[in-house]
Amino acid sequence: MHLSANPPSLLLSLLALLSAAPVVFAADVTTEYTLSKECTRKTQRGDTISVHYRGTLASDGSQFDASYDRGQPLDFTVGQGMVIKGWDEGLLDMCPGDKRKLTIPPEHGYGDRAMGPIPAGSTLVFETELVSIKGVKDEL
Repeated sequence: MHLSANPPSLLLSLLALLSAAPVVFAADVTTEYTLSKECTRKTQRGDTISVHYRGTLASDGSQFDASYDRGQPLDFTVGQGMVIKGWDEGLLDMCPGDKRKLTIPPEHGYGDRAMGPIPAGSTLVFETELVSIKGVKDEL
């Protein structure tokens, strides 16, 4: 390709083309604090935590999973990629007993992959309750 014809006009054409392209920013996880407790030690990356949850689709409110129904909270280590990114981010800085409603866009959930009853590209809503932080004394 020979670019010596008129480099400034070529550069302007490329800039115009780039500026016409849509810019897409990933949506953030939204957190609604439904019950806040006081504690001296909140969740942080690397903690193994126990969480009760109810997951629904934002599109129609249908429930796709709930630890409450099984009577057993989910245990995992925060920040290790064991769960969706929206959980790794949305469950930080919590005290045992805290409840949060997380609205998680696809970019922080399962993205463009369908996962069981969850359609690809779904925004997820989780009602969460931090039951405990492993190794941290219960202050309740």
